[in-house]
Amino acid sequence: MSDTISIAEIASLPTFYTPVASEDGDEVAVFYDGSGQLELYTLDVETGERTRVSDGNVPQDLKYPPRFGPDGERIYFHADEGGDEQNDVMAIDRDGSVTPVVENDSQIVLADVAPDGRLLYASDEGTQMNLYVRHPDGETAQVTDYDLPVRAGVFDPSGEQIAYAANESADLNNTDAYVAAADGTAPRRLDVGEDGAETEPIAWHPDGDRLLLSDDSTDTTRCGVYDLTTDEVRWYTDDGVVESPVAFLADDERFVAERTHECAVTPVVYDVETGESRTLDVPTGVASFPYLSSYRETAVVSETEVLFSYETPTQRPRLVVYDVETDSTRTLMAPEYGSIDPDRFVDCSYERFESHDGLDIEALVYDAGTRPSPVVVKVHGGPAGQDQRGFDLYAQFLVDRGYSVLEVNYRGSTGRGRAFKNAINGDLGGAEQGDIAAGTRWIAEQEWVDEDRIAVVGGSYGGYSTFMQLLTYPDLYAAGIARVGITDWRALYEESMPHFQAYAERMLGDPEENADLYRERSPVTQVDNLDAPLCIVHGVNDPRCPISQARLFREKLEAAGFEEGPDFEYVELSEGHGSTDIDQKIRSFELMEEFLTDRVPVASEPAAADD
Repeated sequence: MSDTISIAEIASLPTFYTPVASEDGDEVAVFYDGSGQLELYTLDVETGERTRVSDGNVPQDLKYPPRFGPDGERIYFHADEGGDEQNDVMAIDRDGSVTPVVENDSQIVLADVAPDGRLLYASDEGTQMNLYVRHPDGETAQVTDYDLPVRAGVFDPSGEQIAYAANESADLNNTDAYVAAADGTAPRRLDVGEDGAETEPIAWHPDGDRLLLSDDSTDTTRCGVYDLTTDEVRWYTDDGVVESPVAFLADDERFVAERTHECAVTPVVYDVETGESRTLDVPTGVASFPYLSSYRETAVVSETEVLFSYETPTQRPRLVVYDVETDSTRTLMAPEYGSIDPDRFVDCSYERFESHDGLDIEALVYDAGTRPSPVVVKVHGGPAGQDQRGFDLYAQFLVDRGYSVLEVNYRGSTGRGRAFKNAINGDLGGAEQGDIAAGTRWIAEQEWVDEDRIAVVGGSYGGYSTFMQLLTYPDLYAAGIARVGITDWRALYEESMPHFQAYAERMLGDPEENADLYRERSPVTQVDNLDAPLCIVHGVNDPRCPISQARLFREKLEAAGFEEGPDFEYVELSEGHGSTDIDQKIRSFELMEEFLTDRVPVASEPAAADD
C-alpha cells in the first residue's frame, strides 16, 4: 500500500524504557534509543535536561531496569550475551566507564541497593532462584534457601532487614510475604491472606515498621499496609476492584497504586490514615509507575510528586512528574512521532463476548476501516499478561497495513482477579484456547469482517497459542505467525531454568505424573492437523523458549510431509526472547508484512468476469 508508514520509520520511533528515580528524587535514569541505539541517560527532574551516560556499552535488548547507587554517582544495569538473559550486574560511572560487579554463569536480577551499597539480587546459581547479598568489598552470601522461586526482595530503610515473597506451601499457586534480617536469619512469614493466594511485599514505609502489601485473598488484587509492631494489616481496596500498590509518598502519609478496569490502568492515591482515595487526572489508557527500589521508591521524586508514564491507544508513552496536591504535571520525556501524523493512529474499542462455556471474556478491537476487513488475532504472552488500552506498536502497524486487530484477554490473563488468572492452571492449552477461538468466531460474525481472511499471531505464550489455534481450530484461520513459541512442554521442562520449571509445574503439574497432559497440550503431537500456512520465527539465544522448540517442530512438520516454502516458513533471528533493538524490530515487521501480504492479502482477488 503506497500510503503506508515505512517499516523503518515506525520501527525506529524513539522510545524510552524502564525509567527510575534516584534516591533523592533529583534525577531519573532511563534507557532511550533516540540516537538509533539504546543508551543510558539521566534526566534532571526540575529542568528535564537529558545527559547521556553510556556510549554504546549497554545492552541493546532490555529486560530489567537500572538502579542508582546510594550516592548517585554510579548506576547499575544488567548485561547478557545477545538476549540470553544470563545477566551479570554492571556499574557505569558518570564518565561512562563500566565495571562488572556481580558475575556468574546463571541468571542474576538486581532487586535492591542498601544505603551502605550492599546489593540484594536474585539468582538461580544454586538449585532455585533465591536471594543473595553482595557487600561493597565483594563478599557475597546467599540469604534465602527455598525450594520454590523467591522474588520481590527489598531492603528496609536502614538496610538491616529484607522483605521478600516465597512459597513453602504445597499449593503452587500460593505466595507469602516474609521479613528477615538482611543476612537472611530469623525469617518470619507474615500472617496475611489464605493459602493459595498471592501476597507480596511491595515497599517499606520510611519508619521501617510498616510494609505496603499486595494480596489477592479476596480474589481481586488489593492494597494493604502491614504493621510489623502489632502484626495487623489494614486493607484499602474495595471488594471487586483490582489494584496493585506502588509506593509510599515521601510525606509518609499517602501511597500510590495502579487500578485496572476494563483493560485500562489508572493511578490512585490513598491517605494511609483515613483510607480515602482519589484517581489522578490522566487520559483513559495505561499509567505505568517505575520499578521499586528501597523504601525511598523510584516512583517518588518529592513530598507530593510521583514519576510515571502514561499512554493511550493513539498516544505513545509520555514520562511525567505528577503533583498529587495540585494535579499538575511536568513532562520529562514527550512522545516522539518523527514525520508520522499521530492522527493516523487508530483507537481501539473495548468489547466483551461470551466464550464456549459461557464465561465472559474481554477483548480489544482495532478497526482498520477496510471493507470487508481481514483480521489479525494478536494473542498476548504470559499467559499471565493482559492486552491493555495503551499504545500498541504492532497493532498500529497492522492497522496501517489494512488489517483489523483482535486482542483477547483469555482466562489466565491478569486484570480480573485470582480465580480468572488461575483458571488456566491444570488445563493449560485447553479452555483458554477455546476463549481465543470463541473470540475469533465472534469477530468473524461481524458484518464488516472477511471471515476467510483471518490470521493469528503471537509471541512466547502467544506463539504457543498460535500453534494451538492453527492445529486445534484449523477451520478458523487462513495463516499464522508463531514467534518464540512453545511446541513441546516436556522438552521445554527438561531444558528450563529451575524457576521456569516451577512455573510449568504450576500450569501442568508434575511432568512424570502428568506426562499425558504434557504430551496432549504440546503442538508437536498435533502437526498433522496443520491446514494453513505457518511462519515460525525464533531467537537463537532464547533461554525461556529455547531454539530447540522451533527446530523440533520444524522436524516434525518435515517428517509429516509438509514442505518449507509452500506449507511453512522458518526464520531464526540473532536475539533472545524478543528484543528492544531497532534493527530487530525492523526485521520483525518485515517478516510479518511479507508473510501476511503473501498469505492473507488485504485486497480480495477480483471476481472472474462472466463469459
